Amino acid sequence: MSHRLNLLSPELRANPYPFYAELRRSAPVCQVDPGGLWALSRYDDVAFALKNTELFSAQGGRVAVLPAWLDRNPMADSLLLMDPPAHTKTRALVSRAFSTRVIPRIEPVLRAVTREFVERLTPGRELDFHAELAMPIPAAAIADLLGLDPALRAHFQRWTADFVATAAATPEMRPGIRATIVDLERYLLEVIAARRAAPRDDLVSDLLAARVDGVALTEPELVSFLFLLLAAGFESTTHLLNAALVLLMDHPDVYARIRADRALIPAFLEEALRFEPPAQIALRQAKADVEIRGVTVPAGAFVAALIGSANRDERVFPDPDRFDIDRERQVGLSFGHGAHFCIGAALARAEAKAGLEVLASLPGRFERTGRAPEWNLSLLLRGLKECWVRYVL
Repeated sequence: MSHRLNLLSPELRANPYPFYAELRRSAPVCQVDPGGLWALSRYDDVAFALKNTELFSAQGGRVAVLPAWLDRNPMADSLLLMDPPAHTKTRALVSRAFSTRVIPRIEPVLRAVTREFVERLTPGRELDFHAELAMPIPAAAIADLLGLDPALRAHFQRWTADFVATAAATPEMRPGIRATIVDLERYLLEVIAARRAAPRDDLVSDLLAARVDGVALTEPELVSFLFLLLAAGFESTTHLLNAALVLLMDHPDVYARIRADRALIPAFLEEALRFEPPAQIALRQAKADVEIRGVTVPAGAFVAALIGSANRDERVFPDPDRFDIDRERQVGLSFGHGAHFCIGAALARAEAKAGLEVLASLPGRFERTGRAPEWNLSLLLRGLKECWVRYVL
């Protein structure tokens, strides 16, 4: 197998794990496409790159979310692309508003969305689980958190799908993506202005009020965080829920166990995150020459930390390609590691748990319809564009 893999090739998008395994075996530090990225595939190396902000800059992410053809992008001021000390200050501000109050606030909304889904189910019905539950759960949660108009939920799918496709966009897609970013930024600025004038009980108002040592978030930082929440928070949870349903259909014994005992749902969720992480890659940039496993990654090089590969590293997870909710060690790197550990991890888990509780409580089950899966096109996130299933009793 050639080691100059293309991370966006259809074969790898469909099933990256055999390719990752070969990299771990024979070329754990090597260059891949697109763009000659330096890929790290073993758990210890990925964790090292994610944790060591002195050697690996998070601004490496600009290669994915700020391609040259994009004139400007509000994500430029986001936590995702910051290094300490700026990252430390901004994260403290966002954390103050984002932490303890978030989960209780969204629980009634999640219950309402799942109840609507159950009411639409009839035996024998074919449905796109992606459109009918996997997407509405995070859309409703984020709309409620930000105090956005619930009628705008339908726009979230187009906005976020366009945004996460930025890195892999064809020339034909680029005008639409530019227009989407302008639309979304204009809308978020309107929301921020409205909350400045009349604060409400929502996350935008909390973020406007947050202070660390008397310092508030700047408007570009606030817009960037809202972009990040919409893009990363919405898209990744949708992919996780789709993956969870596919895993349940592929492992009927596990499905039977969580239906019999919903206390197993958190263990199922952690193994699903390890086995099929929505965030497959984190991008960094080497600040200096770095030697890893005898290979020198040159200063300035862009590094692809392969989270999806690290989570299947046989040195850390015995029999890593087996889905096992009883695994002694389940926690992979799906939410990152170190200073950039995902600030929305608890929110994503709460949303996914709500979806899984519904799947565990239904009298019937889901089965595949035979439609070929179609994968999204994104360097960082991997997931299904649709998830067609049939509900049967």
